Amino acid sequence: MPELPANAALLLDLDGTLLDIAPTPDAVVVAPGLPSHLLSIRAKLGDALAIVTGRPVEQVDALLPNVAFATAGEHGGAIRFAPGGEIARVALAALPADWLAAAQTLVAAHPGALLERKARGFAIHFRLAPESDAALKTGLLSILGDQQTHRVLPALMAYEVKPKGADKATAVDALMARSPFAGRVPVYIGDDVTDEDGMRAARALGGLGWRVQDAFGDAAGVREWLARLA
Repeated sequence: MPELPANAALLLDLDGTLLDIAPTPDAVVVAPGLPSHLLSIRAKLGDALAIVTGRPVEQVDALLPNVAFATAGEHGGAIRFAPGGEIARVALAALPADWLAAAQTLVAAHPGALLERKARGFAIHFRLAPESDAALKTGLLSILGDQQTHRVLPALMAYEVKPKGADKATAVDALMARSPFAGRVPVYIGDDVTDEDGMRAARALGGLGWRVQDAFGDAAGVREWLARLA
């Protein structure tokens, strides 16, 4: 297991890092002991603990209420910098309504695929229809065409469509510019392609980026490590 450096700021992805991946996004389960372990670590780090996720901040609040000092949701598109604070939202391009309708049609053609509507985009999950991977990616790229405002992000058994202009790197930069994170060594832990941005930003600031599969094996390994830290 890796060692947390002195004076660290801990930046954690949610799904696949703190929580086990579930068949559907609303089926995730918070493991017993995880909230108390995170609160203990947050105290040891002088509050420098944040969750950085593609989920809305409000969903993080429902899953882990009052646990992280700061929460960056929507892949950096919305950030609450302190407990009880307002959620700061980055100005991003709106999702064209016809894309969502086309995505619904695409998903309907692949039984088992699931469309998840997000605050300013959507995701298509194919964990229950793995054979549809290539067809769904091709369909999504066709829906988006040559536009320059949005991108398709690959995730674990999913593709997400989100506006450009914010990502987990911009979230890390924004968090590390403020107290209690400023001046600390950022350590970003994540499990999928979207987290590579956050890892890159942490390393650029002189910190570390740890991929779950390489450093811990899986989310259960992350939770075991957190329990030891706590």
